Amino acid sequence: MENLNEIIERVHVSFAARTKARDQALIQARQLTRFCAHAIRAIHRDEVENAQAKIGEARKLVKALRDDLVDTEPTIYYAGYSQDAIKEYVEACCTFALVQDQTLPEPEELGVEYSTYLKGLAEVVGELRRRCMDLLRHGYSQEVERLLGCMDEIYAVLVTVDYADAITFGLRRQTDMVRGILERTRGDLTISLREEQLKQSMEDFLEKFSNTDTGSEG
Repeated sequence: MENLNEIIERVHVSFAARTKARDQALIQARQLTRFCAHAIRAIHRDEVENAQAKIGEARKLVKALRDDLVDTEPTIYYAGYSQDAIKEYVEACCTFALVQDQTLPEPEELGVEYSTYLKGLAEVVGELRRRCMDLLRHGYSQEVERLLGCMDEIYAVLVTVDYADAITFGLRRQTDMVRGILERTRGDLTISLREEQLKQSMEDFLEKFSNTDTGSEG
């Protein structure tokens, strides 16, 4: 028992260091989530430069989390709160790329885990639906078709990732949600397209009727 106090002292030192690392990670995770939320809001407002700036700030925090924790405190880095914040970063980056019709950023490029990347990609579908709804308020457009195609491709890929939750960390549940979002968006697009076609048909009819009536008067 003579060495018990020495053992406990080492435990205290270790736990104190881990607590400090955890507290710092929580602060960084909250900041990261906030930057990503601001980035997505800027995306929907078509504030391209602002969105890029917020994503740039988020990128610095993701790098800081990885550099500070992945080797020294991996349990904190891979903890839910850290990976959930990084997932928001993936969502912001991928949403920006797809809305701007750019190449989708890859997980290695973003410096994130595959499971976190896929979960972030799944959440992009919700943001693309929001974008589609904003566009449909102004009438049917080819851009909505393009975004729906992106949503469809994301879902088609996610359903192939059929592994245990211990590997994907809840991706299957998110994939089911993506299917629901995709079906609702496709239904909304179909209704909008039919309304646009009906409107065009009525305009064509009225124009034809007007021309016929004018011809009769002559």
